[in-house]
Amino acid sequence: MLTNKTILITGGTGSFGNHFVAYILKHYRPKKIIIYSRDEYKQFLMADKYREQKDIFRFFIGDVRDKERLKRALNGVDYVIHAAAMKQVPACEYNPIEAVRTNINGAMNVIDAVLDSDSVKKVVALSTDKAVNPINLYGGTKLVSDKLFIAANAYAGNRDLNFSVVRYGNVAGSRGSVIPFFKGILEKGGNELPITDYRMTRFWIDLEQGVELVLKALQEAKGGETFISKIPSFKVTDLAQAMLPGCRMPEVGIREGEKLHEVMVTREDSMTTYEYENNFIIYPHFEWWNREHIQEGGKKLEFGFEYSSGTNREWLTVESLKKKLETMYQR
Repeated sequence: MLTNKTILITGGTGSFGNHFVAYILKHYRPKKIIIYSRDEYKQFLMADKYREQKDIFRFFIGDVRDKERLKRALNGVDYVIHAAAMKQVPACEYNPIEAVRTNINGAMNVIDAVLDSDSVKKVVALSTDKAVNPINLYGGTKLVSDKLFIAANAYAGNRDLNFSVVRYGNVAGSRGSVIPFFKGILEKGGNELPITDYRMTRFWIDLEQGVELVLKALQEAKGGETFISKIPSFKVTDLAQAMLPGCRMPEVGIREGEKLHEVMVTREDSMTTYEYENNFIIYPHFEWWNREHIQEGGKKLEFGFEYSSGTNREWLTVESLKKKLETMYQR
């Protein structure tokens, strides 16, 4: 699918971009990989890592806020993966205008630049559980971003071009998530792990699963779908015990903008969502959507279904969390 194709990744030097590049180089032979980001040092490190394959890499210093720079970078591109965003909840709360400029205006710029391109065939935008019933600014901006990418299909007309979205929660081990936070405490000799709320649950997805979901969207999307993986849940208290058995877990109170549970499919979404063996797909609800694009083999959800980490069917135990952590640290 990606062999002999040119792929551009916005925010390509982040955790997802690094893993995505490693994965596609292992499984495909892309014609060109374009890393579009604004951190020259991270680009330097990435270029050095892949210096033996430098002929297929292009590194563009650029911001998604700059539409003209995006247009330049999109020359000859087949697929776009939009991973650039302001993702830290506290940073977005403290810098709301900056979050809007990057997460909303940046999304609009990517869409406009793609629509003006003669080569792009598919765009996949990374979303988050926080875009579902958002209670913080980050989630609100990503909700708007998702809506923009879905609606962009109406502007593609009859062109061989479609936009889709993939949604998942915090990736296990990603920057700012609970695992590196706990790990940092342990590395400093701490013997207790603080829990914001004992009832808190999260979905478990690792970077490889995130990459595979993006590839699934690239392969299957007809335009306007939101792809969601079926993944297990865990209790944050169980994660703490997996990382430091028998540790004290003081309850410190929920943080601003933090939810007890991650929700990927809402009750309202259930009306247009189909369940498949390994994933859900939320289909768009617009006049322009062609119902013939609904994939076979799925089962329409009953109204009222909600895919939440708190009511999930599959759960990780303390022991299974230990095994996943061991595997993650060995990579």
